Amino acid sequence: MLHSTLALSLLLIVVTSNLAMAIKKEKRAPQTLSRGWGDEITWVQTYEEGLYQAKKSNKPLMVIHHLEDCQYCQALKKAFAENEEIQEMAQNNFIMLNLMHETTDKNLSPDGQYVPRIMFVDPSLTVRADITGRYSNRLYTYEPQDMVFLIENMKKALRLIQTEL
Repeated sequence: MLHSTLALSLLLIVVTSNLAMAIKKEKRAPQTLSRGWGDEITWVQTYEEGLYQAKKSNKPLMVIHHLEDCQYCQALKKAFAENEEIQEMAQNNFIMLNLMHETTDKNLSPDGQYVPRIMFVDPSLTVRADITGRYSNRLYTYEPQDMVFLIENMKKALRLIQTEL
């Protein structure tokens, strides 16, 4: 009798432990400001905070407009997060903001409010209309295959600070 009670108790402990581990694995990580764009990047919370930090640090602000339920945004996010050079530059040389809503600043939607859209603002708080993507119908959009082009535009934003400001 004691043997079967002990065996049953041990079985109950094993089952409970396995169940607890399964529940723990299913929990999602808490949502951060990165929203999947790069957890190692320091992100600002608002456009206004981004402008302040850009001016204070003399770094360009990179603004990413996106929506969670947009398949194009999700594809771009994956390519962006997996690109080591983009992640390194974003962490070290830019003030970073990703927005899931439109700002009240109409300078950030000069050709419409579409997503995904990536724009650069220099430390003088000027939206860089001269740093655009490859598409004439949506000037500030990028696709997953455009990561090399985005890297070049990030480098251009950094060069313009040195030559113009």
